[in-house]
Amino acid sequence: MKQSSAETVALECLAWLAGHDDLLPVFLGASGASGDDLRARATEPAFLASVLEFLTMDDAWVVRCCDARGLAYETPMQALAVLQGRGRTHWT
Repeated sequence: MKQSSAETVALECLAWLAGHDDLLPVFLGASGASGDDLRARATEPAFLASVLEFLTMDDAWVVRCCDARGLAYETPMQALAVLQGRGRTHWT
């Protein structure tokens, strides 16, 4: 997956997350981001990676998001790997 595709996937997931009043406050609290940050930082790969890190914490969220956005279930994790780059240590 290319960087631009990973960013597009993350933006799709961010749009899905923003539309869910039950999850958006949890993400904002966990990330320390504000509503203004969602708009201002939506083009930053590191912020987009944080969206995908949050989403992939729960398989049910991944399924709901992917079903709603027409993505394969593995796509958010693939996009996350691209956005994080090679420097990230994977323990699994």
